[in-house]
Amino acid sequence: MRNTMLGFAALALAACQSAPEAPQPALEPVSNPAVIPPQPALDPAAASPGSAIMDQSVTITPPAKSVATKYAAFSGIWAGRLEGKYEGRLAVQSVSSNGQVTVTYAWGNLGDNNPGEAAGAGKIAGTTLKLGRLPNGADVSFRMLPDGTLAGTYALAGQTYTGAFIRQ
Repeated sequence: MRNTMLGFAALALAACQSAPEAPQPALEPVSNPAVIPPQPALDPAAASPGSAIMDQSVTITPPAKSVATKYAAFSGIWAGRLEGKYEGRLAVQSVSSNGQVTVTYAWGNLGDNNPGEAAGAGKIAGTTLKLGRLPNGADVSFRMLPDGTLAGTYALAGQTYTGAFIRQ
């Protein structure tokens, strides 16, 4: 009986051990700002399945004083849900005085698409930020609303999803 108990204890201890975390690959520089290259997703065990996961190394550079307020308002990290259920996260990492931006966009499960992340560029025109096309072919844009939230639109394969995004 004692050996059986020791065997169960050893089995329980072995089951509790986990493998060391593998280092996360760094984001690659964008070679073509018109197209957002794919980025590897983070460890799915770190969030619920289907979540939009953004690499923790994503940083925001505050806009220079020369950047118009209407452009600078887009700077930061935003989170929202398309159609009330599909997670999305947007990091507007830098904003230039001509409305050019560098971004990272992360999406959760959306239709037949698995969660992913992409880094690239976009352009602000008026109150709308349009991202470069995502690796899965999606077109994504965000319109700044008077209350300081973003109205997001995600179009892919003839389907359009919309939702509100708030600054984090």
